[in-house]
Amino acid sequence: MALAAGLCPVLPAVDPRLLNLVMPDAVVLAGVNVTQAEATPFGQYVLGQLATNDAKMQQLATLTGFDPRKDVTELLVASNGAAKAGLALAIGTFDVATIAAFATGHGAASETYSGVTILEDPKQTHGIAFLSGAVVAAGDLADVKAAIDRQAAASTLPAALVVQANQLSGSDDAWFICSVPPASLHPAGSATGTATGLQTALTSIQSAFGGVKFGTVVTAGVTAQADNAQDAGTLASLLQLLVNMAQMQSTTNTSVATLASGLTIKASGSALVFTISLPESQFQQLLAPGSSGSKHRTMRKM
Repeated sequence: MALAAGLCPVLPAVDPRLLNLVMPDAVVLAGVNVTQAEATPFGQYVLGQLATNDAKMQQLATLTGFDPRKDVTELLVASNGAAKAGLALAIGTFDVATIAAFATGHGAASETYSGVTILEDPKQTHGIAFLSGAVVAAGDLADVKAAIDRQAAASTLPAALVVQANQLSGSDDAWFICSVPPASLHPAGSATGTATGLQTALTSIQSAFGGVKFGTVVTAGVTAQADNAQDAGTLASLLQLLVNMAQMQSTTNTSVATLASGLTIKASGSALVFTISLPESQFQQLLAPGSSGSKHRTMRKM
């Protein structure tokens, strides 16, 4: 995100070991620098909430010794937009033998492909493979096998996509890129009233990117590229209207008012730009279980 890039030190860019395994026709990328995030109080808080609220993750950590919140240092997710396809790549510390024993003991199938063992679901549609260099690849089976093949011949992603990924990952702790119209990834649903106008306007979005930077102030932003300046202006007006309507109904729930206080929506040429910036203590209050309305007035700052 440009704002974060101007205010924060440059962070390590996305690990090339992960980018090299991404399918060459990827249109969606999203990444998290877990190590960088957990170095901040807010990042520690978010990971702590996962530890408290995700029973299945806690069970996995107990049975296998593998805890994604602690053992993964970087995560990259990629998709070419195909239905039920995609690839999750991570770098970390993995006790492969223990994890494999746990998986097979719970019904997972096993296959060796190009010298790499793939643990697969019973229907053998999705799998996970532990590659060289402490890298793991998971997703639908075809994408996992293709990632294994790319160990020998790195992916050739479009240069512009690589540059953008490096820029975003070098300034934000979590980030995403969608290089195609987001509406093309999911069928449009039915809607009425204002939502219909907003949904129609959203179809003009051709691409989007954004990121989140943790710290004493949490800053997030999204830039969406519309067909033209008029469409961007229309979208900005509709979204601001929705925010204003929500604020009018926020007398019993201060969460909306808090979010709105740090939110900026504007059109810049044909780009629609959203930014939100709030002290991390306020974000913690918003995320705290059961927090709403007047509770925010008395909640202890964390």
